[in-house]
Amino acid sequence: MLIATLTILCTGLTVILIGLLVYRGTLRMHENAQIFLDQHLAKEQVRLIARIERLQPWVRISGVGSAVLIAMIIGLESYARMTQ
Repeated sequence: MLIATLTILCTGLTVILIGLLVYRGTLRMHENAQIFLDQHLAKEQVRLIARIERLQPWVRISGVGSAVLIAMIIGLESYARMTQ
């Protein structure tokens, strides 16, 4: 039961991580596209960079959380198989 719960949590957290990575990638594409545009778009680029920087801690938290949950699932499953 515990492994099933951890698997569901891990799946949800990984889906959030993938969504954040896709969103960050989209923002970076817009940022790169605007580098070559006029100076009056500098404010927009500053806003995009601020968004990317605000998003970075959430990407890290999701990635680390997902990795920890995967390690826990593997450890618990290995322990359960070794004790049988």
